[in-house]
Amino acid sequence: MRIISCSLILFFTTLNINAQEVKAYDAELSTYIYPYPVHFFSLANQGQRLKMAYMDVKPSKANGRTVVLLHGKNFCGAYWDSTAAALTQKGFRVIMPDQIGFGKSSKPAALQYSFQLLAQNTKALLDSLKITKVAVLGHSMGGMLAVRFTLMYPETTEKLILENPIGLEDWKTAVPYQSIDQWYKGELAQDYEKIKKYQLDNYYAGQWTAAYDKWARLLAGWTVHPDYPKVAWNAALTYDMIFTQPVYYEFEQIKVPTLLIIGQRDRTALGKANAPAAAKDTLGNYPVLGKRAAARIPSAKLVELDGIGHLPHIESFGQFRKALLEFL
Repeated sequence: MRIISCSLILFFTTLNINAQEVKAYDAELSTYIYPYPVHFFSLANQGQRLKMAYMDVKPSKANGRTVVLLHGKNFCGAYWDSTAAALTQKGFRVIMPDQIGFGKSSKPAALQYSFQLLAQNTKALLDSLKITKVAVLGHSMGGMLAVRFTLMYPETTEKLILENPIGLEDWKTAVPYQSIDQWYKGELAQDYEKIKKYQLDNYYAGQWTAAYDKWARLLAGWTVHPDYPKVAWNAALTYDMIFTQPVYYEFEQIKVPTLLIIGQRDRTALGKANAPAAAKDTLGNYPVLGKRAAARIPSAKLVELDGIGHLPHIESFGQFRKALLEFL
């Protein structure tokens, strides 16, 4: 007869409790309610039919302008809820896509991800809606995509807003390469506690509220569903895209008015934990990175938010809203 120690019983009981506290979500978040109605746009990417989820919020009194909101790596379009409300109150139409591999959009078994592909998909969505001019706002990974979109479609982009974008430095010059299989292994090991700790340490400087917790629980809901390997695989593929496809070297080519909203407490850097000790202290230094980027981007305006981390539009919405609306 196999004997299980009390410590193991306690360990598995704790795991069970944690799992019960997190609602499970399938790969496409079919039971998760977004703040606005969700539509789906059909795409043909690399020989397969995919669906791209998006929200299209129209104001009661339109000013004739449209803003596209591009989400970060660990998020989906839903976290733009307050931003979309503020913009529509001022007359803007707001488009919030979930990129392929994220949120309610398809999670393909195989896809060669690139920022060019995601930009093309976003442009195709806008074309289907007959939208010809937009202001583009990108947060975190969405900032890298917003830069690529702007470079590819300058005739479509009226203004560019970058909110604590990643990619303000080229990590592969200081961080050892990690294979897709390694990223996948790391993603499979995720759970609510690990997700919360990462966000607590990297986004919010140890201060946690219910407003932050719902986004951690959304990610954790995937980890307790049988679909999670599919989600984790796409996460690994997009990590490789971010690491190997910098936009850092093309800032001087941006030709539209650009706003950088930079939370000064942010220290986010991809692969920072694997970097040599000497490099860790220099990576993700947003007070320095924001100034350098603003100096290189023509017609750039820099707004620095003291004491704010990686998510200004969640952590300090009032300051974020003011800077955004004044620029628009």
